[in-house]
Amino acid sequence: MRFQTPLEPAVLIRRYKRFLADCRLPDGREVVAHVANPGAMTGLAQDGLRVWLEPNDDPKKKLKWAWRLAELPEGGMACVDTGVANRVVREALESGALRFGDYPQWWAEVAYGEKSRVDFLLEGPAGRLWLEVKSVTLARQAGLAEFPDTVTARGARHMGELAAKVAEGDRAGLLFVVMRDDCTAVSVAADIDPAYARAVAEAQAAGVEIFAHRADLSPAGVTLGPELPPPLEIPAKAS
Repeated sequence: MRFQTPLEPAVLIRRYKRFLADCRLPDGREVVAHVANPGAMTGLAQDGLRVWLEPNDDPKKKLKWAWRLAELPEGGMACVDTGVANRVVREALESGALRFGDYPQWWAEVAYGEKSRVDFLLEGPAGRLWLEVKSVTLARQAGLAEFPDTVTARGARHMGELAAKVAEGDRAGLLFVVMRDDCTAVSVAADIDPAYARAVAEAQAAGVEIFAHRADLSPAGVTLGPELPPPLEIPAKAS
């Protein structure tokens, strides 16, 4: 997935109101950028961080800049736009780079459960696979990405809805996309959201499959990178 407009470097002044960030461009201008991330963004929103912004000239958009990438203090990059993970998975499905079996057809944002929409529904001779995608940016230990970075009641509800699809005879899966290039493993942050961790553990026990990939990141764009081992055990705090 290539960014529609070439990204420009900047320095983060501050993030506020969750969806706004003040940034300073190399020429000294201060601009307000949209932050497409409702989470805590732990470790990715420190003042003075080098970031990458996407400009736009769309008259329908109030803000002319969007924050896409953050450079990590220890080196490497993270994508702070949570919507990019779904776009990357969509392109990987289109190209055949991401396959879960014989599912030649797929649709995005399909209604299911209780007023929910699954990220992708795959269908074919193998049956149906309901796939939920999670963008993972939290890392509190070297090399380990974790989800979520804040409490997500919606995420816990989705786990129950995926388990219900398995009970109906379909496949269902949870795909963690690690949106930072300094991690080689992923886990569930049970201490941050015990209810979500319990929901994942219960869904996994009911037959929901867990997958993980890391994204390849650059100011030019983001693509789906190597497969990572999924969390084989939900942390003990989930019980």
